[in-house]
Amino acid sequence: MRYLILSDIHANLEALEATLAAAGPYDQALVLGDLVGYGADPNAVIDRVRALPVAAMVRGNHDKVAAGLDGIDGFNQIARDAVQWTTAALTRDNHAWLSALPKGPVVLDATIEICHGTPFDEDMYVFDDLDALRALRSAARPLCLYGHTHVPAVFQLTPPEAATGVSATIGLTGPPGRSARFEVHVEAECQYLVNCGAIGQPRDADPRAGYGMVDTDAGGVTMLRVEYDVRAAQRKILAAGLPEMLARRLAIGR
Repeated sequence: MRYLILSDIHANLEALEATLAAAGPYDQALVLGDLVGYGADPNAVIDRVRALPVAAMVRGNHDKVAAGLDGIDGFNQIARDAVQWTTAALTRDNHAWLSALPKGPVVLDATIEICHGTPFDEDMYVFDDLDALRALRSAARPLCLYGHTHVPAVFQLTPPEAATGVSATIGLTGPPGRSARFEVHVEAECQYLVNCGAIGQPRDADPRAGYGMVDTDAGGVTMLRVEYDVRAAQRKILAAGLPEMLARRLAIGR
């Protein structure tokens, strides 16, 4: 099976369409949350994702707030402005659909589970080895795919280090000028925590949309990047009256 990994689309239709065009053949998609927030196309993005062959999906923190399932206390002012705009823009049908998205983690099969933040806390950020170790110890499957940070990363836990810490490292596809792909070979007896990056608002100094592919037959994860029409997405954000910073940051990947 080939699973397309989509995370943190954030209502960026241009980035999503470029990702789907570049992805090539796949069997089903895995959606790791935050379809909305920040960008100007929440309904179009939801409609596009709803039409995909999705094997598993979880909600993100922006999805929860936009659907009225959580408050905005943890959001900064820019995020608050964006999510309030999003809530008002959503169609009734898409609001109901967003409200029904499952809380992570969701177990796909004997090997893979997905979450937005971590398996034990859907809103927690994983930025370092200690965060990753806590997440890996709570994971129900050897391969846990997550999002939320908007930064591509790979953490590997091998049996000799299982009691003490994460043995391996962060693998990044960006910033610009570096490879547009990063291969992760999934070894038996190891655990993996993999973030393939954000489609709609990357934050690793690489403005290209970040996505991934899991090939269960080959036993690996490929982290990928693709360019998209950033200016078109920026124009839509400004035309919608959303905060200017949300448009500017798309060009710098921060």
